[in-house]
Amino acid sequence: MPKLNCIFGVMQSILENIAKHVVLTSEEQALFLSKTETKQFKAKTILLSAGEIATCTYFVNSGILRSFNINDNIIEHVLHFACEGWWIGDMYSYISRKPGNLFIEVLEEAEVVIITKENHQKLYQEIPKLERFFRILAENSLVSHQERLMDNLSITAEERFEKFCSKYPTLIQRVPQKHIASFIGVTPEFFSKMKARLLKK
Repeated sequence: MPKLNCIFGVMQSILENIAKHVVLTSEEQALFLSKTETKQFKAKTILLSAGEIATCTYFVNSGILRSFNINDNIIEHVLHFACEGWWIGDMYSYISRKPGNLFIEVLEEAEVVIITKENHQKLYQEIPKLERFFRILAENSLVSHQERLMDNLSITAEERFEKFCSKYPTLIQRVPQKHIASFIGVTPEFFSKMKARLLKK
């Protein structure tokens, strides 16, 4: 029992994340945790590279991850950040089982919960209510990506940055400025000048 309590203590964050949408019994929680693996990663570790088939999704217990692609092997485009309590993965590759075009990198030393595609499918069979949980995650992700696409088409870079600060206040001091610049779609040089203008207001 002490060992089980220890496992539950370490995994409390992911269980709380699930509990926002579905209620698991203690037996279901234990079964879910048995299908996951928790690992520690140092900063700059690449968890997934473009051209690979994504076989896992990741939940962040601590630290920060990012997903990005590289245009013509030159310019990085940050698609997503994930800090404590967030999920991240290459959903195109994970679902289609085809090689993806995203990198997933650890920005800040992290503890990550890993769920493989195989175990993911087993969990759907053994705990059907988890299908609802992961469907909600997918729907929220779709809404977020569409909102970001529309923002890139319709509002200024300054407005996108202000929205980023409002939506992700904990990331401002933890993520390098060049990555925030990439996320909102501007060069680091433009971002630096824009930030200086905003500070003068």
